[in-house]
Amino acid sequence: MNGAQAMTAAAYENRTGGLKIALLCVGVAVGMVGLSYAAVPLYQIFCQVTGYGGTTNRADAASASVLDREITIRFDGNTSKDMPWDFKPASQPVTLKIGETGLAFYEAHNNSDKPIVGTATFNVTPQQAGYYFNKIECFCFTEQRLEPGQRVDMPVTFFIDPEIADDPQLDSIKTITLSYTFFPKKEASSE
Repeated sequence: MNGAQAMTAAAYENRTGGLKIALLCVGVAVGMVGLSYAAVPLYQIFCQVTGYGGTTNRADAASASVLDREITIRFDGNTSKDMPWDFKPASQPVTLKIGETGLAFYEAHNNSDKPIVGTATFNVTPQQAGYYFNKIECFCFTEQRLEPGQRVDMPVTFFIDPEIADDPQLDSIKTITLSYTFFPKKEASSE
């Protein structure tokens, strides 16, 4: 191999090595963007499975058994700073037996002069109890549209799973707070 051929081979190796590094960097960047988009749904799944962060469960039907142990459920309601609604619990705290079905109402009022679509996030405190808090029906499962000045009652049907009695870390729990925060989903067009 003469000198010119050796230089051409070295230049080729440098170019292909640089191309490999560039492709690797692009692949890492694309992977990071993909993970950032997947992080929120994966975190939500994690929270729903573990009850982490006070995330509740969704049930199709009421509990089949009711225990003698009672727990008081308190209610809390908030809106984000850019949500022009008043939102608060209409129900007072309720004491239920574990496994007994409860029904509570929240009240929302659109204070603006335009239709607003909102969506609610929720959590339960203490957070460890979230895994055992089951909602059968809830306004948080769908978007809520309120016309200007409209006031509505929003029901939530729930129960505390009897399996909470098998969790020794929650033996001292006497009160659970169910809290919602409403956020504007989008501006609704006049129809």
